[in-house]
Amino acid sequence: MMEKMRMESINLTSQNIEKIEALFPNCITESKDENGQLRKSVNFKMLKQMLSEDIVDGAEAYEFTWVGKKTSIIEANRPIRKTLRPIKEKSVDWNTTKNLYIEGDNFEVLKTLQESYLHKVKMIYIDPPYNTGRNYIYRNDFSIGSGEYDVQAGLVTEEGARLASNPVGSARFHSTWLSMMYQRLLLARNLLTDDGVLVLAIDENELYSIGMILKEVFGEGTYDHVCISVVHNPRGQQGKNFSYTNEYAIFVFPRDMKVISDRRINEEDVSWSTLRNWGSESERTDAKNCFYPVIVKNDRIIGFGDVAPDDYHPSQTVKKGDTYYVYPIDRQGIERKWRYARQTVESIWSMLRPKKIEGGYDIELGKTFGAQKTIWDEKKYDANEYGSKLVSELIPGGGFSFPKSLHTVFDTVYAATATDKDAIVMDFFSGSATTAHAVMKLNAEDGGNRTFIMVQLPEDLHEAASRTGLDARLKANIKATIKYIDEQGYEPTICSIGEERIRKAGKKLKEEYPDSEQLDVGFRVLKLDDSNMKDVYYTSSEITQDFLTSLESNIKEDRTDLDLLFGCLLEWGLPLSLPYKSFEIDGRVVHDYNNGDLVACFEESISENVMKEMAKLTPLRVVFRDSSFENSAEKINTNEIFKLLSPDTKIKVI
Repeated sequence: MMEKMRMESINLTSQNIEKIEALFPNCITESKDENGQLRKSVNFKMLKQMLSEDIVDGAEAYEFTWVGKKTSIIEANRPIRKTLRPIKEKSVDWNTTKNLYIEGDNFEVLKTLQESYLHKVKMIYIDPPYNTGRNYIYRNDFSIGSGEYDVQAGLVTEEGARLASNPVGSARFHSTWLSMMYQRLLLARNLLTDDGVLVLAIDENELYSIGMILKEVFGEGTYDHVCISVVHNPRGQQGKNFSYTNEYAIFVFPRDMKVISDRRINEEDVSWSTLRNWGSESERTDAKNCFYPVIVKNDRIIGFGDVAPDDYHPSQTVKKGDTYYVYPIDRQGIERKWRYARQTVESIWSMLRPKKIEGGYDIELGKTFGAQKTIWDEKKYDANEYGSKLVSELIPGGGFSFPKSLHTVFDTVYAATATDKDAIVMDFFSGSATTAHAVMKLNAEDGGNRTFIMVQLPEDLHEAASRTGLDARLKANIKATIKYIDEQGYEPTICSIGEERIRKAGKKLKEEYPDSEQLDVGFRVLKLDDSNMKDVYYTSSEITQDFLTSLESNIKEDRTDLDLLFGCLLEWGLPLSLPYKSFEIDGRVVHDYNNGDLVACFEESISENVMKEMAKLTPLRVVFRDSSFENSAEKINTNEIFKLLSPDTKIKVI
């Protein structure tokens, strides 16, 4: 019998039981042993809560807690019937790009990505709405039909809006924000690789509480937590007693791993010295493998030659055509040695530069890298100069209040992924898509192939402009942005701003880095939507085969083949950025995802010959419509065809 596709997000509660220690560090607490010494122990009541669909009563152990915390755990574990639908017309380079832009509530989107991106994301950067009492935040829950929790939270509008105000005077001022962040971080942690890094931007309002949450979600013993102070507003924002000039970037990364790359020192701050040794034990005979030519062309180091034989006596610089071969010979003609052997010096290539001297070149070494500082106070982090103005240059009006400086996000992405040029970088509070811009810029600079996943709620800009409490300048910016977006023919949403910024930034980077031919500046747009299945649809455990065969089709009429295909990718845990093609067999459209990772045909009727030709492709997975088969005999025949021609293929139906 063919297996029925689930068509809903996975149930994390059932999976959590198998990997308690790995998946639930928040269940680890402290207790005293018989000698009174502190030791790590399992908080069984918290574990029971993590695995329960109801709130568990009882005394709680050492932990950070608030009203609604247990409910947020339940909601994080609860499966949903949602899917991601491709929007090709809004995408750029659909067939070739590996970048994703997802429109939808990030809580639901994170749930849909749990299988496709489990332990695959190297870095997550998020800049969530700060809990200032003025910002609108995501409401905690939107899946309980009874509305009981929504009423308790006091956050649900009659229209079911995703965002809500969170005034300081509210009794749940902190709890509302903490629940919103906690359940998203629980899901986000699952996506990080073993050496993955999370960076969270925050201001002083919830700095201490979010720090407690991060230590609980990621574990204080297995992860390091470092707080960087970023001077983003050097002019200062006047408060009652202090003028605030900085906010924070909290780095969370695995302890005992070197995953944070050294910072790059500004060129004007670099101190240069000759690569050639001097003083005692600096001659060629002291280390023969350190005597070789550094090759210079057009004032650039292009490589390193072989170690010269003992009886070879070149001058300091040997010129051959327009190429120079520079040896470690001083001005007195003494053959000395370079500080490092060739293998080592190749690894610090970027720290070297040629210096013109009479008759040729000398080679200089500069300390261009250093440990990351915990205070970032350079001018480039100014959010006004390199955030607001930059967005306005790309999109007239901008429409954003104090977006992050591109350099701030760039430096965090660099710190986390400099040594992993194929990293996946995610931002599920995408906003103006600064993170996508930073990823593309870093790839342009170092030839990397990093990809991004941006997630943003498609908030309506007209609604945003009508909010109370907005200053006149911001309201004017939003209206100017609406006008620009309308002229481009896009929907007036924040997503349209982010997508347009990526288009403009990508085009500009292509112009600034003409040698970066392989630079991926495209993105596939996906939109979160309700299940592809009709309202009569039930999970496979809730219905019988007789009930299924009584339905003409359980798929919504407005769903395309691509909609169905991407729904299957999510359930089967395949990344959403792999190559795709389609072709016809006997007039029936067949979809091939990543050269046989998944082959699908969603036609209402499929001939035996189509089945055979699909089986000859020897795909790993095959999907059909359940309604494509008139009876069980046809399903049995299909199984037999694949057993004969492609026995390792797994077959499912929707």
